[in-house]
Amino acid sequence: MLVKWIRCTVVDRRGFERGQRKWAGLLGEPGFRAQGGGWSRAAPSVVHVFAFWESRAFYDSFMARSHDRLHAAQAGTYKDLHTKLFDYRFDVKTGFEPRFTDADVLRVAHCRVHADRVEHFAHMQEKVWNPAMAGSPGMVRGLFGEAPGHEFLVLSMWQSTQEYGKYRPDRVERLSARAQTDADVAAVAGDVVELEPSWTV
Repeated sequence: MLVKWIRCTVVDRRGFERGQRKWAGLLGEPGFRAQGGGWSRAAPSVVHVFAFWESRAFYDSFMARSHDRLHAAQAGTYKDLHTKLFDYRFDVKTGFEPRFTDADVLRVAHCRVHADRVEHFAHMQEKVWNPAMAGSPGMVRGLFGEAPGHEFLVLSMWQSTQEYGKYRPDRVERLSARAQTDADVAAVAGDVVELEPSWTV
């Protein structure tokens, strides 16, 4: 499975939201699985959208044929667009499905990892972080993805802001020390996204 992460800063909120609903046109595209997203809690004008495709071949075909027509509705409503593609590697918790209907909050972490620490980082994600996150009652599902250049995406879906809030900072620090995260990671950026149900395709 291929995961596309889109991040941008919205300059015309009403126009952007109107255009976002046009992405319902993705339904019926060969290889398309789902798309959803919402507004950053830290920076209210920033949007994160995640799209899921069965494979890179299906995604490339869509980009060559239909993308520009769907995208035209949002032209001029945003700036600072960043997109990145990640290959799915494994689940966080079990049975990942690209569904957004049973989650209110999405947590994204983007890690650049030192080249000689990639396997260690992935191993620690599986052995230390995954069980801890899976054990948090409000965590619905998640995935671990990889992009060229030793970049990784950890995506987790949560039932509510309150449930995500129970995943306490002191616990995160303890897990980070156990996983030797500081030695593995060259840079990390994260955000908490309030999902917008009307954007789900």
